[in-house]
Amino acid sequence: MAAKLGGSGGDKHTIEQTADINITPFIDILLVLMIIFMVAAPMATVSIRLDLPPATPPDASAEKPKDPVYITIQESGSLFIADKQTDIEKLAADVCTAVGNPTGQGCEEERVFVRAQPEVKYSQFMEVMNEMQKNGFFKVGLLNEDIT
Repeated sequence: MAAKLGGSGGDKHTIEQTADINITPFIDILLVLMIIFMVAAPMATVSIRLDLPPATPPDASAEKPKDPVYITIQESGSLFIADKQTDIEKLAADVCTAVGNPTGQGCEEERVFVRAQPEVKYSQFMEVMNEMQKNGFFKVGLLNEDIT
């Protein structure tokens, strides 16, 4: 707080308090802190030397990952795996066939993507998702794209 020694009216020797905020010391402190941080920041960055192995081209004999299987749900309720039409009862078997494993052993670990037309009802979509989960397909992705 500041004190006022003189003033208009009243006694000359009375001391009054003023409610003005003196921000000069505050600005001085902020400028000093800013300079400290500007000097200290470059010293705080530490670089770590990494010895990375050289890049090598992929093996030609290495097995390429399989293409994912796409299940398409149309507005009419028709199900398609790629271009082949199927129904909800044969969905799991047809997905295993599309993966390339008609025996059905281990095909649940393959990637499967489900896409639907915008007009498909939520219940139709969830019926397909529930059927996939019931048959052990847990790696199911959802696609959001236009189907023409």
